[in-house]
Amino acid sequence: MPPILEVRGLVKHYPLTRGVLFKKRIGAVKAVDGVDFELAAGETLGIVGESGCGKSTVAKMLVGLERPTAGQILYKGEDLAALSGRALKAVRRNIQMVFQDPYTSLNPRMTVGDIIGEPYEIHPEVAPKGDRRRRVRELLDVVGLNPEYINRYPHQFSGGQRQRIGIARGLALRPEIIVADEPVSALDVSVQAQVVNLLERLQGEFGLSYVFIAHDLSVVRHIADRVGVMYLGRIVETGTDAEIYDHPTHPYTQALLSAVPVPDPDARERRERILLTGDVPSPTNIPSGCRFRTRCWKARERCALEVPALAVPAALHDVATPARHRSACHFADEKHIVLGGA
Repeated sequence: MPPILEVRGLVKHYPLTRGVLFKKRIGAVKAVDGVDFELAAGETLGIVGESGCGKSTVAKMLVGLERPTAGQILYKGEDLAALSGRALKAVRRNIQMVFQDPYTSLNPRMTVGDIIGEPYEIHPEVAPKGDRRRRVRELLDVVGLNPEYINRYPHQFSGGQRQRIGIARGLALRPEIIVADEPVSALDVSVQAQVVNLLERLQGEFGLSYVFIAHDLSVVRHIADRVGVMYLGRIVETGTDAEIYDHPTHPYTQALLSAVPVPDPDARERRERILLTGDVPSPTNIPSGCRFRTRCWKARERCALEVPALAVPAALHDVATPARHRSACHFADEKHIVLGGA
């Protein structure tokens, strides 16, 4: 079965200019610089990485909040980047977003009923006017909120409840794909688990596909079927959750996993912590060759000269191992990282 969503060579550069009247372009912020991935129907793809790696910019392009500089976003074979007007509006119904901050993503002047029902004003064909209030009450019930709260305002809810309202708004048009941009990062740990469990239940109930973006690797492991690790605008390693978490081959992924907190004191004593040196390079001045080389302990001369392809490492081509997945590193090799009680 073909994927429901394909992203090919996705690029987003923000121009840097100098001058007021006569603006001169002096460079660009390369927020996303060639991203490729696929999403199957009913699947959850997790995208992880440090702040500033381009995760949220990818999310905005998927839902049409940003226009790509280059590349394709194919929804059932149709390129969203090439659509506009009514054609784009019709397709956007099927790809909705849950935002990171449940406090600023809801209009404080609108009631919950108006917030969740607003998509019906933009797409009136989805729900007749007389049926919208009933639909909103059903959505509140689906996300675990009392339908009687329909006339309350956002300030009357906790952070977890507000995020449930945001999820209900995302479900209003019955989309096929939900792009969740760090949906639990602003919530308490106990509430995070509730929201992640809710998303998993809704996925089965509504047949949803998720692009789940986060910097917390433990949350992504709980919900994702496949994982893509981003660094400085590109995906540097991709595979199933077991391949990435139990058999990482890219040095950056290994460093990220080594920083995940371990609750077991014995496991904590056995683990090797990988400390990266230096700062993340500026997206306006990306290093030549491998963009991770300035912080990598494996860096050699070749890393500065050649851009590594996102492919199965040559050394693992003929080996039957879960480490045989795509990694953008000239010297990719499996390294066991102690996680949890492992």
